[in-house]
Amino acid sequence: MAEFEKPEGRKKKLNRREFLVGSGAALAAGAIAAGTPVAAKTSSKNSYPKSEAYIVYDSRVCWGCQSCMFACSAAHYGEANPALSRIQIIRDAPSFTTYPNDIVMALCRQCVTPLCVENCPTGAAHIDTENGNIRVIDQDKCIGCKKCIQMCPQRPHRTVWNPIIKKSTKCDLCIDAPYWSKKGGPDGEPACVTICPAKALKLVKTAPTQEDIKGYDVDMAPPDPKLPSGPAKKKPAPKS
Repeated sequence: MAEFEKPEGRKKKLNRREFLVGSGAALAAGAIAAGTPVAAKTSSKNSYPKSEAYIVYDSRVCWGCQSCMFACSAAHYGEANPALSRIQIIRDAPSFTTYPNDIVMALCRQCVTPLCVENCPTGAAHIDTENGNIRVIDQDKCIGCKKCIQMCPQRPHRTVWNPIIKKSTKCDLCIDAPYWSKKGGPDGEPACVTICPAKALKLVKTAPTQEDIKGYDVDMAPPDPKLPSGPAKKKPAPKS
């Protein structure tokens, strides 16, 4: 299931439209990459240690404000530049796509079988065993061949091209974020998770299911006090 093919059955729990209108933010049309993700290989002969942390999200409560993108680029490069962000929030114009499919959150999955690592010819994409087995890219070893981008099974790709240094980058859970004031990594606070005003991002320890997006796009909306917390009660039979 593609990232932008979200189930329609879940009820809206946060009116992000009203928030955006009230705050004066403008929704710009974003180009959504068409296509279905390539299925991740399950027959790999290599066995990789699992990452000790993963970022999950709830695209239904995301406001589309792109605060996470600005925080990501600022934490890693010292400038608020969405083009340098390792997390991508893709917004479609309201007239073209309706809620909840109007916003796509594209985050690195820290795949259990990382094809970016498996297919990197130089070892630039590797597993950082000293920092919680995070899947990272060593900029000194990257030769800009884009093999990791081509092999990423997700659409849009989770490995991101940096047009300034002409090399590939990807989320490292802020283990190497020189401009971030907090500790990153599996036991820390990635910039995007900390900054998100909608609380649409969360750091978890258990590897989500690798089947499409079911384990990553999760329900994180706060409970609605207007809704019953338990099962619906049957109405009493009308008196005769």
